[in-house]
Amino acid sequence: MRIALVCLGILGFVSVGIFGYWREVVRAHNDRLQQLDVRLHVNGIRGKSSVTRLLAGVLRDGGYLTVAKTTGSAARVIGPTGEESPISRRGAATINEQIDIVAEHVSGGIEALVIECMAVRPLYQQYSQDFMVKSDITVITNVREDHQEEMGETLEEIADSMSVTIPYGGVLITAEDRPHLRDRLQANAEARGATLVYADPAAVADEDMQGFDYLQFKENVAIGLAVARILGIPRQAAIEGMWKSVPDIGVVRLRTYDIRGRRVLWVPLFAANDRESVIATFENLRAQFPPGAKVIGMLNNRHDRGRRAELFSHMVPDDLSTILDEVITLGAYEETVTATMVERGFPAERIHALGETVRPDLDQMLDTIAQLVDGPEGVLVGMVNIHTEQAEMLMEHFAHLQGEDHREELDEAREPARMPAGVARMQRAATRPAIPQVGRRRAL
Repeated sequence: MRIALVCLGILGFVSVGIFGYWREVVRAHNDRLQQLDVRLHVNGIRGKSSVTRLLAGVLRDGGYLTVAKTTGSAARVIGPTGEESPISRRGAATINEQIDIVAEHVSGGIEALVIECMAVRPLYQQYSQDFMVKSDITVITNVREDHQEEMGETLEEIADSMSVTIPYGGVLITAEDRPHLRDRLQANAEARGATLVYADPAAVADEDMQGFDYLQFKENVAIGLAVARILGIPRQAAIEGMWKSVPDIGVVRLRTYDIRGRRVLWVPLFAANDRESVIATFENLRAQFPPGAKVIGMLNNRHDRGRRAELFSHMVPDDLSTILDEVITLGAYEETVTATMVERGFPAERIHALGETVRPDLDQMLDTIAQLVDGPEGVLVGMVNIHTEQAEMLMEHFAHLQGEDHREELDEAREPARMPAGVARMQRAATRPAIPQVGRRRAL
């Protein structure tokens, strides 16, 4: 009996200690959030990482000391100068990471926080908004079909799931262009006493897009301009801030490489993995494809993304058969994906396995690509996901071919031209040679 009482006492003492520690962590976290002038929570199906980066650029060049955090293809913290640092994880990513980021990077002088929503399940999204971010402004970039297992099968259900991150009495910004979905978001915002602002891409001029050296969308830029209007940041400062922002690692940058004597345009379209985004991106890019060039799509499937594998196995024959001349399968689900594409009408002789059923080396991959490009020029499009052994091998090869022109995104973030105007002026002043003190009289 005495031992049981002692154990009970120890358990109670430990419980009190844990509760006290948790209470102090929550208090400190809330204090850090309260010091911020602006808190932005970026949600949506497509473009979250890109929009987070653009919004951080808008705020930096708008005069705010800003910290941003992305979750996308490579998790990053972006500091007030625009310089980036990778996020190290000892295990699987969890939404508690948001608290750690605030604790480590929201110091006394920071004025604004832009943070990408990590959560997928609606309950976790709501917890992230209500307790971790407490945003004044939430962005829902768009509503697309993805993560249906957690967020609902229909677009309306997905819109409702993301709406739990709308701030009570705050502002919701969206670039969703379908009226019935925007109306759904509007009703959800009104239920929370929030105002919906539509970021209309028609307000973005063609010249506004000329400062990007990668594929960017007017919808994303429109969101940046909407935030600038709300915060009173001049339009030109917002545009220049977005131009300076470093793109996410999965961004589409078109480059041409020599593959076995063939000129091949490489299109890394891995980050677009829902039907609407893929079709819209192809429509934007087709004008840049060499006339008459054969277009080869690489379906890169991961074991943990079976739903996407199914989606693309339908999309290729249903939506892309007039665009893709050949298809190469990489990674997992090769036999299932191939069978589905053939069943839906895509010719079997135009499908080529180079994934886990073959496990090719780099030379085998390059030989196959060169054989499929039957003319002097071709187009190679990476799709579905980034991380498989075959895709990473090919991307590493292309990065090596870039030689001195290749820049990692962390190096780009340190370029003086990308930093906010104030920081750039300070750096120029620091490197300016001292003015000789000729003829100056000594003080008495």
